[in-house]
Amino acid sequence: MNFETSKSKALIVTAWVFLCLSSGLPKIILQEIFKSPVSADLSAAIAAGVTLAGLALTFLWNAVRGLRPFFALFLVLTGTEWFVYTKVEQLLFYRAWLENPSFNVFMPAEQSLRLIVTLVMIAALFLMRKRASAFFLRMGDRHAPAEGVRWLGIEPGSPWDKVGRNFTFFISLGTLAFLMLAGSPPLDLVVRALPFLPAVLIAAALNAFNEEMTYKASFLSVLEDAVGRNQALWLMAAYFGIGHFYGVPYGVVGVLMAGFLGWFLGKSMLETRGLWWAWFIHFWQDVWIFSFLAIGSIAPGGG
Repeated sequence: MNFETSKSKALIVTAWVFLCLSSGLPKIILQEIFKSPVSADLSAAIAAGVTLAGLALTFLWNAVRGLRPFFALFLVLTGTEWFVYTKVEQLLFYRAWLENPSFNVFMPAEQSLRLIVTLVMIAALFLMRKRASAFFLRMGDRHAPAEGVRWLGIEPGSPWDKVGRNFTFFISLGTLAFLMLAGSPPLDLVVRALPFLPAVLIAAALNAFNEEMTYKASFLSVLEDAVGRNQALWLMAAYFGIGHFYGVPYGVVGVLMAGFLGWFLGKSMLETRGLWWAWFIHFWQDVWIFSFLAIGSIAPGGG
């Protein structure tokens, strides 16, 4: 084994170990296996401690020095999320907005908190990567050729405008089918929710941008050069999937579904060198999700 191969393996193994430890995996293990509740503060402390240890390791072991930007960026993410969701969220005017039963009030407030995190991440990425294109903050080449994936029916060289349109349709349709199976709303509630449509579209657009920028583009931009395109993609997908363990659907199924979506949307970024298709596909999926949330806000008397 030559020095470069050994160094590459050290980078990949270290990245996987620290990513798993700083993700939601420790919290899942403690709560699901050991039945020990983990607070948001403890979860953030674990993530910050692991990330700081990883950052320190890059100064002590030259073989993993390439991961320094990843650990630094992850520390920014962990710290910003902790501050926003434990301090900013508790401000009186934010509590009033978030506790308001109207979708037109609580959803923009919720998305504005996520946007704060995203803007801090973008500022950090500008400092680290210098150019917006270096962290996919552009539309990219929407017609770029896609790498073939036989089991998904993607032929090598298929243009992303075709792949993107097809998967936008299938993913959004699959999301709608899942939501309908989980609980089909009565027609009168659907009609009453129509005034919420502008808020639904804004929330979907913001949420898609926030998640694609914060949890995908940022990770890929600092991992691709260090561990290679494929490993960067799988690392990002694993973190994104684990983060949805307590989402909808719950558990391992949720992890696998979110992990696949993270992988596919990350693939679009790497191959088009931009955010467009990842955002567009995510946006249309979120339109259905936020539509159902808006309908649900009416059921108990919200308006």
